[in-house]
Amino acid sequence: MPQDEQDPTDQDADRAALEAAVAVGNIPTLLLVLVQLTGDLRWLEEPYRPTRSRGLGDNPTGGLDEAVQDEVRAAAVQAVAAWRAGTPVAVPEPSAELLVQMLGASMGEPVPLDYADMLAHELGLDDAPPAATPPAPGFRAVVIGAGASGLCAGVHLGRAGIPYTVLERNHDVGGVWHENRYPGAGVDTPSHLYSFSFAPNDWSRWFAAQHEIRDYFDRVADDFGVRANTRFGVEVTAATWDDDAQEWEITARTAEGEQTLRCSVLISAVGAFNKPKVPDIAGLADFRGPVAHTARWPEDLDLTDQRVAVLGNGASAMQLVPAIADRARTVTVFQRSPQWAAPFEQFHQDVPPAVHWLYREVPLYETWYRLRLGWTFNDRIHGALQKDPAWEHPERSISAANDGHRRAFTRYIVEQLGDRQDLLPAVLPTYPPFGKRMLLDNGWFATMTRDDVELVTDRVARLTPDAVVTEAGEEHEVDVVVLATGFDVVRFLAPMRVTGRDGRVLHDEWAGDDPRAYLGSTVPGFPNFFTLYGPNLQFGHGGSLLFMIELQLHYVADLLRQVVEQGIGAVECRQDVHDAYNDDVDAAHDRMVWTHPGMDVYYRNSRGRVVVNNPFTVVDFWHRLRHADLAEYVTTPARVPA
Repeated sequence: MPQDEQDPTDQDADRAALEAAVAVGNIPTLLLVLVQLTGDLRWLEEPYRPTRSRGLGDNPTGGLDEAVQDEVRAAAVQAVAAWRAGTPVAVPEPSAELLVQMLGASMGEPVPLDYADMLAHELGLDDAPPAATPPAPGFRAVVIGAGASGLCAGVHLGRAGIPYTVLERNHDVGGVWHENRYPGAGVDTPSHLYSFSFAPNDWSRWFAAQHEIRDYFDRVADDFGVRANTRFGVEVTAATWDDDAQEWEITARTAEGEQTLRCSVLISAVGAFNKPKVPDIAGLADFRGPVAHTARWPEDLDLTDQRVAVLGNGASAMQLVPAIADRARTVTVFQRSPQWAAPFEQFHQDVPPAVHWLYREVPLYETWYRLRLGWTFNDRIHGALQKDPAWEHPERSISAANDGHRRAFTRYIVEQLGDRQDLLPAVLPTYPPFGKRMLLDNGWFATMTRDDVELVTDRVARLTPDAVVTEAGEEHEVDVVVLATGFDVVRFLAPMRVTGRDGRVLHDEWAGDDPRAYLGSTVPGFPNFFTLYGPNLQFGHGGSLLFMIELQLHYVADLLRQVVEQGIGAVECRQDVHDAYNDDVDAAHDRMVWTHPGMDVYYRNSRGRVVVNNPFTVVDFWHRLRHADLAEYVTTPARVPA
């Protein structure tokens, strides 16, 4: 009820809660709320203009003096209280120019005007999608996989009025978050970017742990009816296009034996991180103790007082090792190459209750906080990933901007090592920052300084029944071997066999590990088939996977809407459109850090081509995926049954 109708005691409590929430609110975000609630643009100017955010942090104070912060907080309390009492928002629909001016001022750096449409969309200011036309009888979709992509596909198909079935090989939803249960597992993207726009979540931590993410996807599956349309324990082994029927015939393995089913539209939502990579190491099968891959963690594996060997030091190892160091007797990390990791002070922290109140009661605050995070973790650093052909130090970096990141991250590593500077040569990468996936430090460097943790840089040669032996001949006796060795990413969709028009086999078209697709989504010769999180879809410079999945499904849904409305039976990307797009992808990658020599990265295939990462800015790709153009496709009218 309006505050003037509340009991005075309730009003006092409400005011106290507001003041407590604003007292811990993010200053740059509060400034944006102030501008929109009051229309007063002075909050974007000095002395209130925040300093440029450093690193990947959210710049909680804005770099402002305490007196100025106090002024901002006091004004925010007044403005929010007035709004909650019924005062309308002064600027309910900021112009394009004002949107980028606001975000740029809060970040302390310019934001290009071409971001305006994306910002307006995130603020809910753009037009609603057209109403769905019911499809013809018998028109239905099958989605392979019930992870993040599959759940999102189910929601979009349901909204479009297209009947669908999700086939999931596991016995629950969640994909990688169902399978990856190792100690310390969680996101290294801020939680507030790791949720669907249609299903916001009140995250308990700034960086959510695995169990909370799994619970989130459980709720999405239930709340949007996807679970009811999912068949579990069904592993798709093959799919073949039937041109006469304009349908896909799917072969699947179940507990009852092999089954077949048909659909008009086939959507692969199997993702990229679903096939654990097990290294070919001599003696691995002879090791007497437990051997566990992080992606297949045994629930009964107890590392208490055990001597643990961890093979690998990528994203999963960086989470695992700090999480087990206190319980294991010793941890020996076998490192292939060092990793860059950025600091983020809130990594292990819970979201304070007062901030939960602010998110819940002032939606504008959460929206602008997400938009600021989006800029920080999306395109802000894209320029630092571009090669400068005239740069004089290509052995360590690719440009002056990239070298600046190198100096900053190096200073951070030096600080974290403290009096163990002898470790610096082992943990400091020689390749440019962002050459491999940029990780967030959750205590990795500090953990390396412990007396009960050893970092080994010699390559592993073999295992004996009781030890790991390096190429230098050193033998490390251990009780447990953990394989933090990542995934087979470049062989998209393997081992599933997909056969399209005229008997074309997808993996033959892709020559095994050279996958290509238009917009990461569709392949010529494979009608009515879409690949979510497909080739060159991942944003290696940051961003939210869930945001990108939503963009992709917005595009697919727009294409299917036109297919249904126009009575189209088969739609496939034109070969020339597909080829021109992939030429653009390769040309852009040639100018970026991921093609820098001297790095062994999962982004590249056996030929050295980048097949996982997307080279474009997030906003560029957002524009590419806003509307599907049927002129880029070959279409065949739906056949009328005899």
